[in-house]
Amino acid sequence: MNVRLPVERRRFLRGLGSALVLPAFESAQAAPGLATTRTGAPLRMAVVYFPNGAIQPDWWPNTARKTFELGRTMAPLESLRSKIQIIRGLDHHEANPGADGAGDHARASGTFLTGVRVRKTAGADVKAGISIDQVIANQIGHLTRFPSLELTCDAVRKSGNCDSGYSCAYQFNLAWRSESTPISPEPNPRLLFERLFGEGPHGKRGENLKHRRRQQRSILDFVTDDARTLHGELGTRDKQKLDEYLNSVREVEVRVQKAEGVERIPDPDVPTPAGIPTQFEEYIGVMFDMLALAFQTDSTRIATFLLANEGSNRAFPEVNISEGHHYLSHHQRKQEMIDKVAVIDRFYMTAFARFLQKLDSTKDADGQSLLHNSMILYGSGNADGDLHSHTNLPALLAGNGGGTLSPGKFLQSPSVPMSNLFLAMADRFGLQNIERHGDSTGRLVGI
Repeated sequence: MNVRLPVERRRFLRGLGSALVLPAFESAQAAPGLATTRTGAPLRMAVVYFPNGAIQPDWWPNTARKTFELGRTMAPLESLRSKIQIIRGLDHHEANPGADGAGDHARASGTFLTGVRVRKTAGADVKAGISIDQVIANQIGHLTRFPSLELTCDAVRKSGNCDSGYSCAYQFNLAWRSESTPISPEPNPRLLFERLFGEGPHGKRGENLKHRRRQQRSILDFVTDDARTLHGELGTRDKQKLDEYLNSVREVEVRVQKAEGVERIPDPDVPTPAGIPTQFEEYIGVMFDMLALAFQTDSTRIATFLLANEGSNRAFPEVNISEGHHYLSHHQRKQEMIDKVAVIDRFYMTAFARFLQKLDSTKDADGQSLLHNSMILYGSGNADGDLHSHTNLPALLAGNGGGTLSPGKFLQSPSVPMSNLFLAMADRFGLQNIERHGDSTGRLVGI
């Protein structure tokens, strides 16, 4: 992970209040269609992942459907209860133990957005599947400057043995471009901000960003010309490796070309974050702020946010917990340990609630809130951290999806693959020809 630096979070948050000077959304005058709401405003989706499952009795409401009463974990969402729906009955059977043995944490996160059983390997031959965020981004990514954004408050790893013979790639990456290519999330809020809006102070970022793109173009041209010259001197296997590399270069070229065609680059009147905060609570908050800004400026409509890797053993001194999260999750029904995990669950939920409140208080191009025009899934690939179970996963869907969702309820679904929910969410974007995803058996109804 990058070296952590202090950040003036209060100053940054005050600056967000003046972000009303952002350029008007180009899509504000667009007709309803692909990845837009009925009013023509952008439709957005984010997936926020928390590790190690949840304490089940505190997670689930204790009353049914419309009259549900929030449990202890979800109490921070009380003011937003009409804008959330808690979904029971979602499974990921492909994460269950099988002939591949132990490794439930790797399977939990590797399967979460792909719906497939990941290959057990600690080598470079990782295999999962394309994640639903990338399925959607492949069809709507051309509408924004960034097809998707990937965020994390953890390390970035694509190799090594992290869980009983499973590659670290499965636990430290949520998004998968293809079955063999995870997309590394960005852990540094400063680098993420500069990627979105450019370096330097407000008023100068746009030109700085254009200058950097010109430099990128020169480097790409040099690399491509050099690779073409080298190609004729290589053997067959080396040529295959070089072709894979050139495909990656071409993807970068396409992104640079697309960025060069954007005349107006948003330049929010807020300070650039200084880097990674030393306090985890502030770290999560700043990254949520970055995601809110990306949605507000219509820089992207698809995002994933890995709060911490599945199996994370982080301690939480912010709430007086010195033991590691993963250690505590193996509580063996010891009440003291269960209570501490419940506090950690609520810690994460409190940060998520603040993010939703920010979206709910920010007006979109059509006068609705960003939350109204969004679908925000919060969940984990483990249900019970002690049992390592992957049925009846904790899942919460926030937002109205631009009027296509009906929040304010506790939806108790029959046991179905979580992939069924993903198909139902993808349908809201007006996508074509997505008949299945992972282990889906249909569309989740009732959301």
